[in-house]
Order: sequence, then C-alpha cells, then structure tokens
Amino acid sequence: MIAALPLPVRQSLRDTRDFVLFSGTGRYCPVCQSSYRRFRRAGAARRKDAACPQCNSLERHRFVWLYFQQRTNLFDVRSKRMLHIAPERCMEKRLRTYKNIQYVTGDLYEPGVTTCMDITALPFPDNSFDVVYCSHVFEHIPDDRHAIRECLRVLKPSGWAILLVPITAERTFEDPSISDPKERIRLFGQDDHVRRYGPDYVDRLYEAGFSVEISQVADLFSAEDATRMGLTADSGEIYFCTKG
Repeated sequence: MIAALPLPVRQSLRDTRDFVLFSGTGRYCPVCQSSYRRFRRAGAARRKDAACPQCNSLERHRFVWLYFQQRTNLFDVRSKRMLHIAPERCMEKRLRTYKNIQYVTGDLYEPGVTTCMDITALPFPDNSFDVVYCSHVFEHIPDDRHAIRECLRVLKPSGWAILLVPITAERTFEDPSISDPKERIRLFGQDDHVRRYGPDYVDRLYEAGFSVEISQVADLFSAEDATRMGLTADSGEIYFCTKG
C-alpha cells in the first residue's frame, strides 16, 4: 500500500517514522555530525546499532572518518589532492565540502564519479595524489596485487593511503577457477567477491612496497566512546600506508 504512494509522500512518512524511532542523543555519527537514540540495523545479519539513520554510514565508515580527524593531516589547511576509489556516498558528500581538498573520485561502473577507471590501470601519472583512500574494493578484483601497486604508484612520496578490506578468514583464501555465483557466495560471502582476506592481507601491502601501521578501535577510543559512535568489531582495522 505504502509503495504505491508518490515518492515525496513515502519519504515524508519515512522521515516521520525515523524521527520517532531514532530521535535522541545516545549515539553520534561523526560523518554527518548527527545524534540519535540508536542506529539502524544493517547487513544480511541485521546487525544492531550499525547504520546511521541520516547518512547511512556503517561502523567502518565512522571509524575511518574519526581516524582521518585524529591521526591524519587530511583536514588541516594545507592543499591536498585526494583520490577516493569507489566512493561511499556518506563520506563523499562531506569530503566535497573541504576547500583544501582537490577531491577526485573513481569507479569502473558507478555513475557520477570524476573518472571512470580500472583500478588495475589507474589513468594518472606517477606521484599524483597526497591521499589515496580505497575501502572494500580489492576483494572484488582478481589481480588485487596489481591494484595495490597502482595505488602505490600514484601516491606522492610524502603522501599516505588507507586501503581497507574485510578480514573474514584466518588466512587469505582465493581460487580463480571459482566463477559460479552460488559457489562464490558459499566460499567468499558474495557472488562478486573473488577471495576472503585474512590478517595476512598486510603482507600484500608490504610486497607492493608500502610501510603499514595498523590501528583498531581500542587504540583510539574508550569503550564508552566506541559505543556512542557505534564502533564495534565490524568497524574492522585501519591500514595506514606510506611509501616504504
């Protein structure tokens, strides 16, 4: 019945529902700077306290944003050129507002990005960017090692990159012969994933030539602050990479 209503009416009803369900101050989203009583459920497992009702940021997005603020120079006054690969909409909207950031987005399929590009053949000269940010992309890429090397290539010697993947195995598992969607779902979690990464993912970053600093939520926040911002084990780890 509701689905048959005009879009503006449906949106108004959703906004009213969300105001009732989530209005409060127990949770805070640093990405859109909004407060709520709780976050939405999200994901196939319907994780509690996961998605921001306003900007739809998930645990990992909020963790990365806070890391940007507390552990990097991204938001200082100096001019920077940033490449955001497969940009998450919740973060893209905010990043575009910073006058000091020359913000470049890229994706092979997503419309609306600055550059349509293949991550294994980035269309930029060497040493083009002060910052490269790529999250949850390499698990889709058959030749992820080549993609990682491309991120290194376009990064300036003084720059830094954050290159994130989901860690869902004890050791990285991949089999290029597996192409059946059902088998990929069973083995890799999604039909467009080509591997599961383990903590040994960091070895691929080292092999490419990066130096890497790994941070977890507990390294930056108290348990109370982590709960307030919806940071959990699903926030993952930050891999802060510089040219070795």
